[in-house]
Amino acid sequence: MTDATAAASGPRRRLRLVIADDQPLMRAGFRAVLEATGDMEVVAEAGDGAEAVALSRRLRPDVVLMDIRMPVLDGIAATRALTPGTRVLILTTFGLDDYIIEAIRAGASGFILKDVPTAELVHAVRVIAAGDALLSPAVTRKLLDRVGRRLPASATLAPGALAELTEREREVFELLARGLSNAEIAELLVVGDATVKTHVSNVLSKLGLRDRIQAVVLAYESGLIEPGTSP
Repeated sequence: MTDATAAASGPRRRLRLVIADDQPLMRAGFRAVLEATGDMEVVAEAGDGAEAVALSRRLRPDVVLMDIRMPVLDGIAATRALTPGTRVLILTTFGLDDYIIEAIRAGASGFILKDVPTAELVHAVRVIAAGDALLSPAVTRKLLDRVGRRLPASATLAPGALAELTEREREVFELLARGLSNAEIAELLVVGDATVKTHVSNVLSKLGLRDRIQAVVLAYESGLIEPGTSP
């Protein structure tokens, strides 16, 4: 790239982040680590879940780093209350499966423990900001198989929601919920990757889902997939 081209393209926009944690020292540590990358900016900090929701709605950050246990409103409830499309990375000291599933149900795109190495934290934020999920659908399915029978039913699934899908979209929904990639779905259905991508996009849009991981959760909640069944 020439100097003229670089100047014309301009500097890359920094990722805008909100950190929500009830411990000021923890927030300060996250801010120092993330802003040291040079391409991330912490635009606000919140000490409780309600404040995190208000700040995120006003500032529209690329990623919200959300603690689970906070006063006023916990991190899972706060995630559920955020504007649809907000990318959330759950940060916690509790590595319990139930927290992971409830966070994904609420709309989180990833889940990471607070004591991970610095490089992993930075990587996680970038993955979430890029629109990807930090847990693969296959991993999410394994978690649901382990704890799905113990979790309370979700109240977020409207009756007849699956009826909005065409027969082919429902078929694609079941396959992606079983953890298959677009390429694997295309091979099974004998169609092109672009066709599968369109079907997946339609499925997520019609069902109001943020990503493929939520599709896995919804498939369990709707009874399309039962814990312990073979992919």
